[in-house]
Amino acid sequence: MKVEHATQADFGTKVLQSETPVLVDFWAEWCGPCRAVAPTLDALAEERVGELKIVKVNVDEERSLASAFQIRSIPTMILFKDGKPIDAAMGAMPKPMLEKFVGRHLQ
Repeated sequence: MKVEHATQADFGTKVLQSETPVLVDFWAEWCGPCRAVAPTLDALAEERVGELKIVKVNVDEERSLASAFQIRSIPTMILFKDGKPIDAAMGAMPKPMLEKFVGRHLQ
């Protein structure tokens, strides 16, 4: 499964109404750490098909979503389960840390 992109218009459908937990990556094109973590997120999306969905939100294009979730620095990743944010992490994490972060919520 590929990483999806969400906008204000489809955030509800892609994230809040998802039956699968969703890791939302708040990022921007100009953000070096955001670009550094992108391949890790792509790999995680492939490895966790059916148990985790990964959705990216560009904070420059979707300011209202960034504001709604109080995004102050990027990358910020928020894990949603049953339509609610249950955990958040900031900064580009190496793959083992990212797997541990999502893994503790995917039992």
